[in-house]
Amino acid sequence: MLLAIEQGNTNTMFAIHDGQSWIAQWRSATESTRTADEYVVWLSQLLSMQGLGFRAIDACIISSVVPQSIFNLRNLSRRYLNVEPLVIGENAKLGVDVRIEKPSEAGADRLVNAVGANMVYPGPLIVIDSGTATTFDIVAADGAFEGGIIAPGINLSMQALHEAAAKLPRIAIQRPARVVGKDTVGAMQSGVFWGYIALIEGLITRIKAERAEPMTVVATGGVASLFEGATDSIDHFDPDLTIRGLLEIHRRNTILET
Repeated sequence: MLLAIEQGNTNTMFAIHDGQSWIAQWRSATESTRTADEYVVWLSQLLSMQGLGFRAIDACIISSVVPQSIFNLRNLSRRYLNVEPLVIGENAKLGVDVRIEKPSEAGADRLVNAVGANMVYPGPLIVIDSGTATTFDIVAADGAFEGGIIAPGINLSMQALHEAAAKLPRIAIQRPARVVGKDTVGAMQSGVFWGYIALIEGLITRIKAERAEPMTVVATGGVASLFEGATDSIDHFDPDLTIRGLLEIHRRNTILET
């Protein structure tokens, strides 16, 4: 079985694939100082609840945008699974070209999303990932990663608004009933929600104009579901993009080894 670890700046996902399907998924808050021993205590309890154990896991793949965490995640795999993990950006072969000036600077999550999207949707693609940051990435028709855009995430913007303005409260993100708010909370919700819809629509329009070719737009990430039904600029909402990409990269590397 495969243990896939996808670590973002806010949350870390652990998922188990038995060769046929994903049989378990768990999330925890990302803590860059968490040790391999701390991970294993937490993970062993969750595995036991599913009737699983570490001995059944014979492969591991790691995607992380938190460099200081990779050492401990790698030790988790080496020490407790007795397997050398595939790490995106290090020893994992993607099977696609990275056509940017400094390929080493491309985030692991963005590369994995490119692989996952190219498996299902016809290119060229615009892949939007709404997390701590909101990224817009270009995937060529042949699956190559060709760069993109990085903007602050919607939660990050909302947090900055609350912390920088003394009278503005912390609010929940939701689609407001109207564009023009009638009170402070309504005005903030509209600014955050419809502001991000305008950001998404505006950047998609500019990307398509610059590329001068038809493009399919795919959205993923923890916040993307909030935008479903609010804009026609996004063609597909796909919450499984990253995990699909991790599984495919593991498959490609397994084939290379045989």
